[in-house]
Amino acid sequence: QVQVVESGGGFVQAGGSLRLSCVSSGSIFRFSDMGWYRQAPGKQRESVAVITGNGNTKYADAVKGRFTTTRDIAKKTVYLQMNGLEPEDTAVYYCNVRGMYYGLEDFDSWGQGTQVTVSS
Repeated sequence: QVQVVESGGGFVQAGGSLRLSCVSSGSIFRFSDMGWYRQAPGKQRESVAVITGNGNTKYADAVKGRFTTTRDIAKKTVYLQMNGLEPEDTAVYYCNVRGMYYGLEDFDSWGQGTQVTVSS
């Protein structure tokens, strides 16, 4: 089973920056999509950024130009650099990692979430 753990959330003033990290553990043969999602109070979970298996990135319109996702496959880690944070970015941020075990079975794992709070 693949475990996924996020870190790096916190409290920041508007205009500030945070860097989230998401570390995977387990017998992972190959990663496919590694994504960041967020859920604000009273709202549905939404996609923020995804880095695909071949390294392409996709961003939600609300974060384009402000957020950047990168990965370090050797460290089994995906990052989300968040700059120019706005109060509207306040949410619990979740990491989702997909791929394949060495047993050639697919996995789709979520982290427990990390809180990001942006004050105005």
